[in-house]
Amino acid sequence: MTSQVSSPIDEEHDPAVAGTREVPGTAGGQRAPGKETRRLERVIIRFAGDSGDGMQLTGDRFTSETASFGNDLSTLPNFPAEIRAPAGTLPGVSSFQLHFADHDILTPGDAPDVLVAMNPAALKANIADLPRGAEVIVNTDEFTKRALQKVGYPASPLEDGSLDGYSVHQVPLTTLTLEALKGSGLARRDAERAKNMFALGLLSWMYHRPTESTEAFLRTKFARKPEIAEANITAYRAGWNFGETTEDFAVSYEVAPAAAAFPPGTYRNISGNLALAYGLVSASVRSGLPLFLGSYPITPASDILHELSRHKRFGVRTFQAEDEIAAIGAALGAAFGGSLAVTTTSGPGVALKSETIGLAVSLELPLLVVDIQRGGPSTGLPTKTEQADLLQAMHGRNGEAPVPVVAPATPADCFDAALEAARIATVYRTPVILLSDGYLANGSEPWRIPEVSELPDLRVRFASGPNHTKADGTQEFWPYLRDPETLARPWAVPGTPGLEHRIGGIEKQDGTGNISYDPANHDLMVRTRQAKVDGIAVPDVVVDDPDGPDGPDGTRTLVLGWGSTYGPITAAVRRLRRAGGKVAQAHLRHLNPFPANLGRVLSGYERVVVPEMNLGQLAQMLRAKYLVDVVSYNQVTGLPFKAEQLARAIAELGGVSDLDAAGELDALGEQGRSKGQERTDV
Repeated sequence: MTSQVSSPIDEEHDPAVAGTREVPGTAGGQRAPGKETRRLERVIIRFAGDSGDGMQLTGDRFTSETASFGNDLSTLPNFPAEIRAPAGTLPGVSSFQLHFADHDILTPGDAPDVLVAMNPAALKANIADLPRGAEVIVNTDEFTKRALQKVGYPASPLEDGSLDGYSVHQVPLTTLTLEALKGSGLARRDAERAKNMFALGLLSWMYHRPTESTEAFLRTKFARKPEIAEANITAYRAGWNFGETTEDFAVSYEVAPAAAAFPPGTYRNISGNLALAYGLVSASVRSGLPLFLGSYPITPASDILHELSRHKRFGVRTFQAEDEIAAIGAALGAAFGGSLAVTTTSGPGVALKSETIGLAVSLELPLLVVDIQRGGPSTGLPTKTEQADLLQAMHGRNGEAPVPVVAPATPADCFDAALEAARIATVYRTPVILLSDGYLANGSEPWRIPEVSELPDLRVRFASGPNHTKADGTQEFWPYLRDPETLARPWAVPGTPGLEHRIGGIEKQDGTGNISYDPANHDLMVRTRQAKVDGIAVPDVVVDDPDGPDGPDGTRTLVLGWGSTYGPITAAVRRLRRAGGKVAQAHLRHLNPFPANLGRVLSGYERVVVPEMNLGQLAQMLRAKYLVDVVSYNQVTGLPFKAEQLARAIAELGGVSDLDAAGELDALGEQGRSKGQERTDV
């Protein structure tokens, strides 16, 4: 779904303009008399249910509606690792959290304002995350004695007073869905499956979401089963009408578009894996090289394989290998043959690919190794996020085998990170590891579709003839004769006359590429490969510091992050600044080599706090390289940081002065509302 955004906000969507919106496909589209509409700045909604209840689809559709409306948004899908956990159990709970707002936001939110719980397991697994006063919508049809016992409820929480602190809406979703689908001809079991669409319709009414895109999506998704499509659309409309007519929902809410927060352009909602796939296709087109993906399915990287397989018209070839080793072997062979070669995987797959990555280092061929990190070690937590592959990316090979490392910061940034990884790989003739993670891969946000003219020129020049003059004056081809600026060797496509050369993992002689066991030559080649990576041109790290580190009242604390911690760190820094704290922030995209000015930046602050979803891997690298003391703050729960959690940790570890953390931070959201300003969120 794409939407045009222009500045300023047009009158129809201006928060200052009162009124209701026409909702096509409903009973009249007008709000019922007596129904109140409240304006909100932001809302956090979590859909939760059994892994078979369609919560990911429901969340995805609500996200698409929200994106088409023009809100800024951020999502957090969270699903079990089991293919099909026992129904109604805590391990089988699947959830989807969406944070949307009328201003710039950075995270899926700390605590849901609204929880939709499809069964007792979903309620029990998520209720602890809700603040008091939050709205809870429960499917009462599922609160049977057996279902309650299955998750350890001695009595129904709907009746024992344990939910008195929340605004609870008891809705028989299953019964209402079956009633709406009477006469559809569907079996009861098939009709029940549409209850997630009833819930989606209800939430779409509550928050004035557009409906056309979801109805069109359902007709397309079930084009071969039109009766299923119409049943889901009927349930969806029934949910919308239920919200409109029931007395239990006397209030609906409006969150204005966030057009003022976006530069003009065409936007779409995009996940990290999708953005990364589009970035790889764009890199292929801009380089003029055919894209080859050698991959083996693994969570959470498989979506990239699925997406790239759809783009054969761009010359993309996807190869699903029998294992991880075969996948990267095929990709490296494609690189030798002149393709933009990619292999996608997660941490366990990187371990298996390590020997071939080392071979790519020795061959000095461009190869993109995309690691969508997940919880480890070993199989670990396949569907949960982590940042614990950094040291593996840096050192997880035998011998001295340096590899550049690039890490995107947001789901949309995965597009640009893919282009940057391709630039480094092709210019410097080296494998590059791109470190995304499950949080970015599955999360989504608005993305401005760039103009083709904005994309970098990645055109590659292959070797075309001899490049060395022998003593007798004749010409020959030296495969390891280097570019004096980049230290890259020529890229010679097999079959080009006169460019025949030997490849393999045995050490090569400088220049000629012949096998060499000479100690001095090996020392030279090792140091040259390291110098090539060290000399890669990367931008300086940019520090966001309104006050600056100089002067008696200058900023003393820097928060430094990498990868997917960008959103939570930035949200936390905003809260601290609004609460009176002086905090600087910087974020690393290039982890090998580091930006040239990083050492100078680190030495400019008394305290450097480094939050990571690992046990301090970047902090360890910084201490080793720059001999500076950094304060490491770590989390390995399989979940991203929360902004409030980080704000408090930074205030404590960073010694942030002028800050009433206990009093101020509770009242501040990501927008950084000033003290005393009325909270209008749910």
